[in-house]
Amino acid sequence: MSVALPFRKMHGLGNDFVVLDGRARALDLSATAVRAIADRRTGVGFDEMLILERPRNGGDGFMAVRNADGSVSNSCGNGARCVARLLMDETGKDHIVLETGAGPVIATRAGDLIAVDMGPARTEWNEIPLAEECDTLRLDIREGVLNDPVAVSIGNPHAVFFVPDVAKIDLATLGPKLEHHALFPERANIEIVEVLSRSHLRMRVWERGAGITRACGTGACAVGVAAARRNLAAREVTVTLDGGDLRITWRSDGHVIMTGPTADSFSGTLDPSLLAGAK
Repeated sequence: MSVALPFRKMHGLGNDFVVLDGRARALDLSATAVRAIADRRTGVGFDEMLILERPRNGGDGFMAVRNADGSVSNSCGNGARCVARLLMDETGKDHIVLETGAGPVIATRAGDLIAVDMGPARTEWNEIPLAEECDTLRLDIREGVLNDPVAVSIGNPHAVFFVPDVAKIDLATLGPKLEHHALFPERANIEIVEVLSRSHLRMRVWERGAGITRACGTGACAVGVAAARRNLAAREVTVTLDGGDLRITWRSDGHVIMTGPTADSFSGTLDPSLLAGAK
């Protein structure tokens, strides 16, 4: 690609994104180009790249997701809120359907916040997916001080570990080892959780393909579901992440609703030198 490409930098609780508009022109970025843009010293820097594309199944748009390492993800909760807000601002709607690789996400404006229905939580071993059949409520995994996680899929795989104090966990060391555990054929997002009360959870996250981030929307959803499954919390909780709070509700029909803020950082254009390898 030999021309400059406009972008928008957004974040949800510090979980930051480069947002590209691929509706007028298809954007087929190589993993090399994605990693170059993700570099926080020589590129723009982001946790995930979000590409807004034309809808494929009657929705208001399709959101493609790329991780900072260039890999593809099917879902991004904080990113869905950001892109949904862009579409709402553009169309004047307060209710939109955003298509993703994990299925449609229904988003609603809730005052200054955006609420998204992330669809049903998946808890069967082959839905996560796991490499072999096992009880997703208690996985036989141990790495250092972390053990006995709950597996949940919110369109992407998560392993949720409950600990007495999240501040005492060396997530930078344990996160990548657990992400690549043999039980996760598609790798996994790793959450560590401290139960503050039945309505309040404290969480830190190692994101698949991105590392430690200040927030992860699907991770917060997975944490809410895992805590309820273990009977450690109610089905409606506040999840406090490094970047702030998300409200998570696991409805009786299995759908998970996430409510939280979005923010713009800046906009600009990507130099063609960063897009080497783009088609």
